[in-house]
Amino acid sequence: MRIHELKKPEGSTKAPKRIGRGQGTGQGTTAGRGMNGQNSRSGGGVRLGFEGGQMPLYRRLPKRGFTNHWAKEYAEVNVNSLNCFENDAVVDAEAMLAAGIIKQVYDGVKILGNGELEKKLTVKAAKFSKSAAEKIEKAGGKAEVI
Repeated sequence: MRIHELKKPEGSTKAPKRIGRGQGTGQGTTAGRGMNGQNSRSGGGVRLGFEGGQMPLYRRLPKRGFTNHWAKEYAEVNVNSLNCFENDAVVDAEAMLAAGIIKQVYDGVKILGNGELEKKLTVKAAKFSKSAAEKIEKAGGKAEVI
């Protein structure tokens, strides 16, 4: 027996209920909603998170911390990943995107100082860590803030 020879057992799948399609469906008149009550009405039902008047979960749980919605998010790149570029190359966000070092630019690129740099590069980025700027200049390159 092979996979393409398998068949579903008879009666294992049912046709879906066709609700609100008239008397012939077996769900006629009220369409399976019952006679009275909030859920039988059009637009009826309770809002998301409502627990029947009980204090809802999102209000019972403690709130902690703060999220700064205006914080800038940077694509972070370590110095050692810049070794894929040629000597004396100008490395900016577009070049890093093309090389596949970063997937997205966000609010800019920040260069971090993990690893060693063996090439002389001119690196243009929004931010540099102190150690990254030192390593770029030690290798004979330039770290330019844009």
